[in-house]
Amino acid sequence: MAPMEPKVDWRVDEIDLSDLEFWKRPWGEREAAFATLRRDRPIAHFEDSILEGSLALIFPPGNGNYALTRHRDIAEASRHPEIFLSGPGAVSQFDLPPEMVEYFSGMISTDNPKHARLRRIVSNAFNPRNVRGVEESIERVAAAVLDRARHHGSGDFVRDIAAPLPLVIICDMMGVPPSEYETVLRCSNVILSMGDPEIIGEGTDPVVAVLEAGATLTGIMEELGKYRLDEPIDDITSALVNAEIESEKLTQQELASFFVLLVTAGNETTRTALAHSLHALSEFPEQRARLVADFGGLSKTATDEIVRWASPVIWMRRTLAEDYTLSGVELKANDKVLLYYNSANRDEDVFVDPLVFDVGRSPNDHYGFGAPGPHFCLGAHLARREITVMWRELLDKTPAIHATGAPSQLASNFVNGIKRLDYSF
Repeated sequence: MAPMEPKVDWRVDEIDLSDLEFWKRPWGEREAAFATLRRDRPIAHFEDSILEGSLALIFPPGNGNYALTRHRDIAEASRHPEIFLSGPGAVSQFDLPPEMVEYFSGMISTDNPKHARLRRIVSNAFNPRNVRGVEESIERVAAAVLDRARHHGSGDFVRDIAAPLPLVIICDMMGVPPSEYETVLRCSNVILSMGDPEIIGEGTDPVVAVLEAGATLTGIMEELGKYRLDEPIDDITSALVNAEIESEKLTQQELASFFVLLVTAGNETTRTALAHSLHALSEFPEQRARLVADFGGLSKTATDEIVRWASPVIWMRRTLAEDYTLSGVELKANDKVLLYYNSANRDEDVFVDPLVFDVGRSPNDHYGFGAPGPHFCLGAHLARREITVMWRELLDKTPAIHATGAPSQLASNFVNGIKRLDYSF
């Protein structure tokens, strides 16, 4: 098995994770930089990114952040949610107004007792009967997506397969009509684009684009939620708006925020993992051969390896509630730390040959869905199922599918996205 060799020898002082240009570098160069940080400065401080134009008005630089790059440090922070808080904002390096934090990240940017309340209500809606219905739809949607793509013989894997699968499943699950699917996809892309002009459009103000996309998604869910209160059907939205636990219900704003979170995080995790997996299986043909020969025996470990390899969400932020010493570094109250899951998933102290894609890897204590704790991804089971079913369909019906070009990387320090990946059957 030929490992993915790092492309650059970095000195620790050359690395600046706050520089957006760093995140435009090839994956191999970025992996080498994180390997250097894990070895020489595993908890490093970086200044906040300096943004321009309207972005600078909303995201003024603050006191910077500490990058947690080792598996064990991220685990420790995640085990102490009472100290490492999510409420001040989990998905922005910058301090945002509380209204924007709730608007765009909802439940993942809350702490107890509010987080426990929201998760209790949402988890109740995902009861076994509802989950079974969603799982049955995965089989149907995956087959339909692949059948449509096979008519063309080749194309863009992200557009044809990786994006439609989670989009249709989530929209169907929430009861969003098919007429809104393209709108939901476009808005979720914009919110996670980091202002990429290919996605938001040349000359478009990124702040305006993100706010408009969020408002559009909120509008869709507010209208649907009000309708489902009076006309419930067998979908998750009906279960959410009518769920009541100990006299607690979701507010309209909480429902809308959950929907924005679901269509961005839920879409992006599966889409990114699927795109990276086609690239990996094309780069490691012996791993594809193992999967084709024994998909039933390897499907579980292969799916987890796909998520580890892709590390779809690069980091989540926490804010210190009080002074705390972590691996000898004295952190102060109100300091911000970024939990770099991508780096944890390549930690040499945890994974044997971490730069090798191994569909049989076991154990595989990856943080592709976040580290264990109250904020572990609520949709992890759904994402795993989507990835497993899609690859079962692909290898059963089109075992020769392969990437025919290099992936087009999304220039983002938050989502390890692939914008385009050409393929052929």
